[in-house]
Amino acid sequence: MWLFYTLIPCLLIDGVALLPAPQNLSIQSTNMKHLLTWSPVIMAGETIHYSVEYQGEYESLYMSHIWIPSSRCSPTTVPECDVTDDITATVPYNLRVRAILGSQTSAWSILKPPFNRNSTILTPPGMEVTKDGFHLVVKLEDLGPQFEFLVAYWRREPGAKEHVKIVRSRGVPVHLETMEPAAVYCVKAQTFVKAIGRHSTFSQAECVKVQEETLPLALALFAFVGFMLILVVVPLSIWKTGRLLRYSCCPVVVLPDTLKITNSPQKLISCRREDVEACATTVLSSEELFRT
Repeated sequence: MWLFYTLIPCLLIDGVALLPAPQNLSIQSTNMKHLLTWSPVIMAGETIHYSVEYQGEYESLYMSHIWIPSSRCSPTTVPECDVTDDITATVPYNLRVRAILGSQTSAWSILKPPFNRNSTILTPPGMEVTKDGFHLVVKLEDLGPQFEFLVAYWRREPGAKEHVKIVRSRGVPVHLETMEPAAVYCVKAQTFVKAIGRHSTFSQAECVKVQEETLPLALALFAFVGFMLILVVVPLSIWKTGRLLRYSCCPVVVLPDTLKITNSPQKLISCRREDVEACATTVLSSEELFRT
């Protein structure tokens, strides 16, 4: 009983119950995303708000230990706060939370120990390995501007050499290599964060196979028929064109029978004089010529 009366002054001030401070502060950090969580303060029929503040090494050493309200969670009604944008350096950060109900505030609860972002858990990136024709292509998960990716790829065969490529583009397909027909190529990747000097483990290897470069039977038959047509049609076209040009430029003229010379020219010239004198020459007028 005496213990009950001893606790009353701690719970009541001027007859008003004090707000309990949030408990069980912890921070979950994966791939440079930092989420501060705590146990909710429960008051029957009331909505509790929370205020979150942080203090980095600079604020602690050079700004008289001031605390800065979180950019996202001052105030908030949920028992968690994304402090990723507040943690901007690789140094220890103090974080604290208190409950608010109207004009009442609880005591501050401080995260122990301070948080340093170099303790974040780095996971292998999600990736999609595809082939575009004979091109090996990989598309990597977008984890943010601080991330680079080390991509290892190789042809799956005994004694194959593993190639490594640094990829900085995120969420877009990246060409790795031109593949050979009927070969299998494998790809794996890991994340790297230069700001903290750490990298994740490699992802599971994903492999793709290139089909053999074969000509379909129908296409081969079509090509053969086309080739044979060319062998027949082209010479025939050349011959026909030549004949057309020949008859157009140098046509063959057939003389009528009356103009053909059947006797020797020598016989035509050697006619006797008396035969010539015997020929009667008659001059016809134009009217008689037309009448004839």
